[in-house]
Amino acid sequence: MSTGTSSTSLANDPRVLAGAAGGLVSAVAALFAFQGLPLGTVLLWFAPLPLFLAGLGFGFAAFGIALATAALALLLASPGYAPAAVYLGAYGVPAALLLGTGLRAGHPLSLGLPLALLGLWPGFVVLLAGLLAGPDGGLEASLRDAVTQGLQRMGTQAPAPMVEQIVRLKAAALALWLAFVLAANAALAQRLLARRGLALSPAAVWRHARLPRWYPALTALAVLAWMLADAADDLLPVSLALVLAVPLLLQGLAALHTRLRQARWRTPILTAVYVLLFVYALPCAVILVALGLVEQFGRALPPPANS
Repeated sequence: MSTGTSSTSLANDPRVLAGAAGGLVSAVAALFAFQGLPLGTVLLWFAPLPLFLAGLGFGFAAFGIALATAALALLLASPGYAPAAVYLGAYGVPAALLLGTGLRAGHPLSLGLPLALLGLWPGFVVLLAGLLAGPDGGLEASLRDAVTQGLQRMGTQAPAPMVEQIVRLKAAALALWLAFVLAANAALAQRLLARRGLALSPAAVWRHARLPRWYPALTALAVLAWMLADAADDLLPVSLALVLAVPLLLQGLAALHTRLRQARWRTPILTAVYVLLFVYALPCAVILVALGLVEQFGRALPPPANS
């Protein structure tokens, strides 16, 4: 009798239900992208959303159930381990790190360390890829082959200068894309849950985010390692430096949103900034990183509002 009651209560536990449902929905969205099905590219952007809905609404236990369910579903529905590994590396592990460091039930969401993790996790992946790359050219050869094949499949010529430029920026571009996807999905999940009174924590204010004090120093060390590296073998340090600069770039964007909050032409200006960031990635990224550093050290946080 007690076993049946326990089983029934477990099946009715909202954490279990939310976690299992979120994991299945997230896995289906990822499968659409991995299998090249219609709307797969769009669904890939929203694959982390069910994970954040489960975690921000029902706690870290529900998030763990969602992540385990999604990984198991991908293993069962895909040949080999690659889809599940890519899913866990791109979404699962970083989402777990963000929630584990930012979610405190009853307290506003913390943004400092989670923001830093948007650079630390891709940096760890870059280092791991560099260590595991084969001896024949290492990480650079692997990236160059991947870029060349990708351009050829799109029917585009692959001149050496273009390939070299893409290879040098690829890790940073992927890290920036991942940071945008994770941050946007977390913010969307928090907003949807808050509207229904299901959010465990009050929303944090993005413009008040500050990186840990040690993080800019870590990025500076990576830049120094890049400057001291041999020009013929600098892909790993340059990739690491660019990846670690992504949180500073995001902080610069937050500062820009804050300073333009009352501006009449706010929407056109921000639209132009994002377009320029896409077209002229490196110079715009440098400007935004500089703005992020000014925000980090040159502007005090406003006092918390009394409410």
